[in-house]
Amino acid sequence: MLLMLARWLSHDIHAFNAFNYITLRAVLATMTALLISFVVGPKLIRKLTEYKVGQAVRDDGPQTHLVKAGTPTMGGALILVAIAISTLLWADLSNRYVWVVLATTLGFGVIGWVDDWRKVVHRNPKGLSAKEKYFWQSVVGGGAAIYLFSMATLPAHTEFIVPFFKHLVFPLGGVSFVVLTYLVIVGSSNAVNLTDGLDGLAIMPTVLVSTALAIFAYAAGHLYFSKYLGIPNVPGAGELAIFCTAMAGAGLGFLWFNAYPAEVFMGDVGALALGAALGVVAVIVRQEIVLFIMGGVFVIETLSVAAQVTYFKYTKAKYGEGRRIFLMAPLHHHYEQKGWKETQVVVRFWIITMMLVLVGLSTLKLR
Repeated sequence: MLLMLARWLSHDIHAFNAFNYITLRAVLATMTALLISFVVGPKLIRKLTEYKVGQAVRDDGPQTHLVKAGTPTMGGALILVAIAISTLLWADLSNRYVWVVLATTLGFGVIGWVDDWRKVVHRNPKGLSAKEKYFWQSVVGGGAAIYLFSMATLPAHTEFIVPFFKHLVFPLGGVSFVVLTYLVIVGSSNAVNLTDGLDGLAIMPTVLVSTALAIFAYAAGHLYFSKYLGIPNVPGAGELAIFCTAMAGAGLGFLWFNAYPAEVFMGDVGALALGAALGVVAVIVRQEIVLFIMGGVFVIETLSVAAQVTYFKYTKAKYGEGRRIFLMAPLHHHYEQKGWKETQVVVRFWIITMMLVLVGLSTLKLR
């Protein structure tokens, strides 16, 4: 929106040509989203508290979490508002990638909103049933996958790239591409949601990964950088750097209120949307495996739940008594049960994510 205004003004005032640079608009998008979070955050928390939109705490969870009951939730709406406004202000709105990423993010946000609303307002602890949730995730994620395939203009836009190997790529047909994209978007969405169990645990890794994806998006959208780095050139993908930095700014603003002890939780409205956003950006810039690496904390958290459930069902069927691999799943609760303080778990998982993001960024050159 502001880019269009700047381009119009640049006919008379050449200084406005600076807004054509993605790097400048990325910085402004970060600052705008951060400012929106700081301004809107306290008001949103007061409203959520006033309407008693409080978090329900699992009875079978760590006993130390019982004090969190009643803490305002659905704060992820703050993140989505900040991302949407900042992106609409600073991105090139004629870019179709911007719209598909924004639509996918908000679509998953709506699913999370309904789920949270049923939990806290209708007092239904399950919210949306698993079938309902996965159905609507499939509708939005599958729709995004099909649309992205329709946008592909070069074979490189649908190739599956293996990092660290310069020429190891696998061409994907239409069905394979759509299925992979669907799995990445929906899988990433649920992985972030499972990780969102401690104050600040999910949002900081999201900020780190989205910042790294902004670099990948900028490089992929730049003809010479992509050629030099040996990654697919995706014309128009550079504008996703605006979206990713807006997500980073909104996430940092939310962390101000979500840091221990949290004043507000993001809820499914934030976690599902942010995970889907990371997934769809990774697909566009053809870095699905790199997302898997950088989001290793999300991956391990998800695998811990899958392993726990599978092993429990297997041992119950075989021995008549369910057994567990971990003291509690997801993995962050396991370490809490072992005696780690919540802040220790969170900060250590942040450090792990920082290292994994650096490994992911190294794939830009190590090919």
